[in-house]
Amino acid sequence: MSAHLRGVKPAPAKDAEALTKAPAAPAYLTAQAKAEWRRVMPQLIARRIITRADLAGVEAYCSAAGAARQIAEIINTMPVPDLKLGGLQIRYMQTARQLASEYGLTPTSRARIGSALPDDDADDPLAVR
Repeated sequence: MSAHLRGVKPAPAKDAEALTKAPAAPAYLTAQAKAEWRRVMPQLIARRIITRADLAGVEAYCSAAGAARQIAEIINTMPVPDLKLGGLQIRYMQTARQLASEYGLTPTSRARIGSALPDDDADDPLAVR
């Protein structure tokens, strides 16, 4: 099977310019976004896939995840949930999920990293030759 299938994202790989220490969370992030930053940055640093150029994307992910949490907190205090806030929360969660997959922060995107290995079809009885 080809490693370059249409629609398949390449797996995140170790980068020669990868950060070795997590920078402090940007001051403009909300408390929820900063908590997400502190949660994911050690994982990204350990995998050696984040460079300085990627920090804006990680900031965007943390902002979206933090906003979704803030909205959830607001909705939880309401006697009747506001549907407009619910829709906004869904959009933030979708954005956070999409950005998370870019950096290998979802189970599927982590599995994709392992799928970058070449397939050995020698013992597969259903392999087309």
